[in-house]
Amino acid sequence: MSYKSPRRPQFFYTTAPLPCPYVAGRTERKLVTEITGPDAEALHDRLSRAGFRRSHNIAYAPACPGCQACIAIRIHAAAFREGRQARRIWRANAATEGFEVPARATAEQFHLFQRYQQHRHGDGDMATMSFYDYRAMVEDTPIETFIVEFRDPDDRLIAACLTDRLSDGLSAVYSFFAPDLARRSLGTLMVLWLVERARDLDLPYVYLGYWVPESRKMAYKAKFAPSEVLIGGVWRPLSHEHDTPITEARSLAAHDPGVPADNGPSLPLAVRLRPENAG
Repeated sequence: MSYKSPRRPQFFYTTAPLPCPYVAGRTERKLVTEITGPDAEALHDRLSRAGFRRSHNIAYAPACPGCQACIAIRIHAAAFREGRQARRIWRANAATEGFEVPARATAEQFHLFQRYQQHRHGDGDMATMSFYDYRAMVEDTPIETFIVEFRDPDDRLIAACLTDRLSDGLSAVYSFFAPDLARRSLGTLMVLWLVERARDLDLPYVYLGYWVPESRKMAYKAKFAPSEVLIGGVWRPLSHEHDTPITEARSLAAHDPGVPADNGPSLPLAVRLRPENAG
């Protein structure tokens, strides 16, 4: 007679309220759970499809009472259509190459990361990260993770994207680039590269994290078509008449708010969840 041990229960917690980094004047809370053990990959897959994101060995999702500003979004890679803007960005970066490298922090990456933070997010807590903080962000992962480094012909590192591999796609965890090359749209280039790589791997999606229509920093994610948004627990095609999905998201969320914020005990951020940008 064989014995099968019972599945370990998965515990979820809510973080203490903090100022929202995306919409001024609002407060954010996150629902968090640990990704560990032999089933970490499968758990991460399920959580990603449910709208969670990863930071270190923690998965998190918004759990803000009375607010549905953050909408999980993913690109349908196989059906992605490159418009004029995408073609222009490819041409502007024709000499730039992307390379997959192991999730190992380097001094070169950290130097670029610091420049990016100081120029783009100088008042944020990530601007004060040490090399050891950066190394933890890159290397503390329980799942298959890699970095895509983008280099000019002279082998200069100009952009990088920390990326998770899922069973149904690639997930852009965090990206950064040389601030003096902003005109080359390197953030968008990294997303386009991930779409191409997902196609090469026969993976259907590229997960971009949260689309926040009310935030200038996060609204750009809706420009990649076709894409899908998670509304009421269901992935739905995003209409690119932008008023439509925003109105629909708010209407459905009002009737189906998802997981309530006090579904577990509150935590004063035992693990610091850094804001994600995915480009």
